[in-house]
Amino acid sequence: MATATTDSPARQLASFIAKFDPPMQRRIKAVRAAVRKRMPTANELVYDNYNFFVIGYSSSERPSDAIVSIVANAKGVSLCFIYGASLPDPEGILQGGGNQTRFVRLPGAATLSQAPVARVLRAAIADADPKLPATGGGKLIIRLIAPKQRPRR
Repeated sequence: MATATTDSPARQLASFIAKFDPPMQRRIKAVRAAVRKRMPTANELVYDNYNFFVIGYSSSERPSDAIVSIVANAKGVSLCFIYGASLPDPEGILQGGGNQTRFVRLPGAATLSQAPVARVLRAAIADADPKLPATGGGKLIIRLIAPKQRPRR
């Protein structure tokens, strides 16, 4: 649940990112822009959780419809594939051993353009159910602001 605020979702998002060191802020913004470019119609579901700052990309306003999420903490940024365990990964780039989720660490936004990562991302988008809308810009939705958080710096 988001907390009551008069700030716009864009301002809230900017304040969440501002909690990080400047180099991490730049990385988060660059990764967000790169993911947004690949998924322009997705809704962005934002969570400023206890452990992580998360931006999920969903075909609806439902978190269960999320395809990928940008996940950041003070140590780095990753792209989390919500249904990554079922995606083709012949190069073995996906990390994690759970029943559903996998991730790729992102030292920078350029990692998203590397062929193996781009292939897995395309597969995740193609496998999405429901599919991303064909048109529109998607909404920025603040889903959760945890009252207590680990340091972001």
